[in-house]
Amino acid sequence: MSSREERAPGSDLGSSDGDRAGADEGPAIEIDPRAQSHEELCREFRWRVPARFNIGTAVCGRWAADRSRFALYYEDRHGFTSAHSFWDIQHDANRLANVLAALGTVRGDRVAVCLPPRPEAAIALVAIAQMAAIAVPLSPWLVPELLERRLGDSGAHVAIVDETTMAALLEVRDRLPGLRHVLGAGAARGPGLRDWAEVLEHASPRYTAADTAPADPAMILYPEGLSGVLLGHRTLPGVLSGYLCAHDFGPHPGDLFWSPADWASADGLWNGLLPTWHSGVPLLAYNGPFDPAKALALLQRYAVRNWLIDSSALRMVRESFPEPKAHFDLELRTLVCTGEPAGEAIVRWAGEKLGVTISETWGVSEFPCLAGSSPRRWSVSPGSLGRAYPGHRLAAVDGLGRVLPAGEIGQLAVNRRCNGADDPALGLGYWNQPAEAGRHFVGDGWRVTGCLGTIDEQGNMFAHRPERDGPGAPERGVIQCDVEERLRAHPAVAACAVMACDERISDGGLKALVVVRSGILPSPQLRGDLLGHLAGDHRTACRLKAIEFVRQLPATVDGRTGERRQEASGDARARGAG
Repeated sequence: MSSREERAPGSDLGSSDGDRAGADEGPAIEIDPRAQSHEELCREFRWRVPARFNIGTAVCGRWAADRSRFALYYEDRHGFTSAHSFWDIQHDANRLANVLAALGTVRGDRVAVCLPPRPEAAIALVAIAQMAAIAVPLSPWLVPELLERRLGDSGAHVAIVDETTMAALLEVRDRLPGLRHVLGAGAARGPGLRDWAEVLEHASPRYTAADTAPADPAMILYPEGLSGVLLGHRTLPGVLSGYLCAHDFGPHPGDLFWSPADWASADGLWNGLLPTWHSGVPLLAYNGPFDPAKALALLQRYAVRNWLIDSSALRMVRESFPEPKAHFDLELRTLVCTGEPAGEAIVRWAGEKLGVTISETWGVSEFPCLAGSSPRRWSVSPGSLGRAYPGHRLAAVDGLGRVLPAGEIGQLAVNRRCNGADDPALGLGYWNQPAEAGRHFVGDGWRVTGCLGTIDEQGNMFAHRPERDGPGAPERGVIQCDVEERLRAHPAVAACAVMACDERISDGGLKALVVVRSGILPSPQLRGDLLGHLAGDHRTACRLKAIEFVRQLPATVDGRTGERRQEASGDARARGAG
């Protein structure tokens, strides 16, 4: 593979190659990379969201004139590799947009993208955005019932799949009358599937991007199998300050980004693919099983400089390779952790053994990338979620929206305005539930996140798990077995064990330890899928308070060995029946 070119930073909304309509060229944000502190960054920050803005143009179209500028390096589990310039991505996106238009897709129509990280997924997201249609990214690992629920709720009339999702889709397609067309990428073949390569081959590579406003809808995310979160084109400018701070600004010469996060998740899209391409930086897409050795080998082979990974997956890497540089030649410049706080041990290991200071970033699907750290400008206290990124105003508030004093527990909330302008990171609402978003606003424009927590005097945020009192439910043993059976039915689960939560949660709440199958990455998105998988049974869903991903089940769980735990399932049912 040829070496990557070095290029100067490109952080504003530059020019495109002409195939667009009415795009405003103003910068999306005003942020000073010379600022040396959190306070200075936030004080000087200003939103400069253009009056007209389109995600497709912003992440690809404006870079496409330079045919030598690489966008994507791809590798699959079988060793197949390919490299794609922004010009390549744009021309295929134009072809796909013309195909979708021929299939009847118009502004506001939903197109489901049920693909793992692969070129077709990125191409589809660009094409859908530049049509002013609405992308519905869905995890390729969804069980059929969840896939049917999300396709039905979104009203997608086209779905794009590969061999990973094809079987699940074919199982439910007859129950989705609104799904009129299915495009099959990769090795996907089956009745009623249109072959991706064949339909694109005959389509025109010219397409004029739609003229869109920042608040026009662009995407529906389904974070936990429940309500679809509707996000606008403005969400991309809304995450840029966090992305830049987490990656120590830039881009820097030689930067290349990789994350194993699913491109159907907020992390994979809004902390990964979209802001990376907005900066004109190439990224790696790996379509294969997550394995610590493979992950480090990819970092070495592609000279990855910017790595985004869930903290639980990073712990797996540390367990497998305590001394990673003894085995791999790594060139990391930035390392960003999502999910639960990484903890002091992981942060210290990364600094000593990987040579990088971890940035941590926090947000929710309705408004990604709200808070975190920036290694050279501010650090955070151990266990903290971080501080508000520039352009976001965060507080702990009470039920009336009153800002609480430092250290007092309340609802973590983000205000709709910051520095005299609307915060573009806030989502547009919930799909098919127009009144739902309004119920989450309290006081003077505070939008609660659903997370309890505190904020200290320095602005560090801490999540809080409330204590609950009361005796355990008498049927807990039976419900534990029911939860285990339902979890084991999920295709991502290799093994699991369910137990009572710790003493802080004594109301019959349960915690699941889950071992995922080879090739599945533990992630917040998967945790949400598992919770959604349980959602059909209220009795089990309401009792499961936590899911923890582990490499293997402990030798004893709830005082029993793994083997005895399985045998106890029948005993518990017998006691419940009696």
